[in-house]
Amino acid sequence: MPSEAPDGVRARPAPAAAPVRPAGAPAADGERLPGRTEQQPAEQQPTTQHERVALATRRGDPTRRADPIRRTSAPGRFALRASGVAQGARLAGCAAAIAAAGALGCSGDWLVRPAVREARRRARRARAAQRLAATLGALKGPFAKAGQFASLRYDVLEPEVREAFARLQDRVPPLPFAEVAALVERELGAPLDARFASFEPTPIGAASIAQVHRAHTRDGRPVAVKVQYPWLERTLRADLAWTRLLLAWLGRGRGGAADRRRLFAEFAAGLAEELDFEREADVAEEIAAHLAGEPQVVVPRVHRDLSTRRVLTVDWMPVIGIRDRAALAARGVPLRDVVAVLGRAYARQVFGDGLFHADPHPGNLFVIDEPDAAVRPRVLFVDFGLSKRLDPALRDEMRLGVHALLRQDLDAFVAGMRRTGMIAPGAEPGVRAAVAAMFARIRASGAPLGLGGSQVLALKDEAKRLLAETPGLQLPNDLLLWAKTLSYLFALGAELDPEADLVRTTVPYLLRWLAERS
Repeated sequence: MPSEAPDGVRARPAPAAAPVRPAGAPAADGERLPGRTEQQPAEQQPTTQHERVALATRRGDPTRRADPIRRTSAPGRFALRASGVAQGARLAGCAAAIAAAGALGCSGDWLVRPAVREARRRARRARAAQRLAATLGALKGPFAKAGQFASLRYDVLEPEVREAFARLQDRVPPLPFAEVAALVERELGAPLDARFASFEPTPIGAASIAQVHRAHTRDGRPVAVKVQYPWLERTLRADLAWTRLLLAWLGRGRGGAADRRRLFAEFAAGLAEELDFEREADVAEEIAAHLAGEPQVVVPRVHRDLSTRRVLTVDWMPVIGIRDRAALAARGVPLRDVVAVLGRAYARQVFGDGLFHADPHPGNLFVIDEPDAAVRPRVLFVDFGLSKRLDPALRDEMRLGVHALLRQDLDAFVAGMRRTGMIAPGAEPGVRAAVAAMFARIRASGAPLGLGGSQVLALKDEAKRLLAETPGLQLPNDLLLWAKTLSYLFALGAELDPEADLVRTTVPYLLRWLAERS
């Protein structure tokens, strides 16, 4: 498993962090304090993981940064967050700032033309959404995940809000190494140096629910260790209470109370899956087995003896970021082959297996850095926390829906939506009219199976438009993730090689799926 490096940055082993000396602390080995000429006595070097953890804490942990979640002493570090007070105060401050900015911004609206007034309102909504997204990112954990979840809800949120949440960064200041080490030791039931030959104190990635460290097993194998933040378990109940209110507030303009309860239930169920690293290990191994016939697809091996519900250890290997064009070109990697590998892998998952890696952004996809990459590039998939298994009944209805779309059978398409609970009570006439208009636009653009990659993305835009503009239409989140995965795949393929034909790669899998019988 590589680092969760920013897009376009090649993952590589993290260098050992130089300890930061707090003001007034003794100088480190060989360092001279200002105004002194004498050499300070050398500090004894640590020889075990326990000693290294203690030294990192004593000298000033290099991973310790300003963080709104960590402001109290160790014994009561997460007491305020567990009570919900810290989150409530942060959200209230954000709401007050948004309200004040809105009041000031609209003061002159009555003086301008209606079109200008509406443009100003959209700009204010965008700024408010960006402020809220920044607050959710700072609160991390379930709040960052709630923002990412909401960004998919074309049926609930306005475009300005979705766009701000879609850009919400899933990278946060890392947790101090001493706390990480304590959790790993507690989860694995042994000191670090009893389970690992080495363990890098500086993480190679830190996201909303976990951070990743490079390490070596006792037999010398390089691994990546994903460690869940210890505060999550203690504060999850309060966090979910606030996110329930947040999602209800965001969705207040569309649907009723039942829709908002369904929305939160889908979010909470997905979050529970992402927090269970044993489930992630199971999914990674199952997807690896399904893709065993694809030698150019690699899923890192899970080390079960070094993994628990809150710690996940997998093989680490040198990689190149899938968007790092300079490094890929230096290796002579044929991007068209990379696109073909991605197309086969995802088509097999979404059309064939029904279990799919639902987070195909560039931080989770890499080309393995090896001499054969110029001839036969292998693609590494990481982070299976956001993976979905489609319910067989939903999968059958989706297949029937594609048949109806290809035949332009409006009655069959709407009947399938009704059977899967996608149409709110009393909303069917409006939904039917919107679907008929979408069918007409698709018919005018050509048959779906004859579309190229850019036209497939246009078809995705039609579906987004249908969701955003049709009151009473409510899609299951698993279906939205399925569609998002295909959309991301075609967008990434077009970015890597505009001439690559992903449709030709994926259509055989689509046709086999359409030929299945219920």
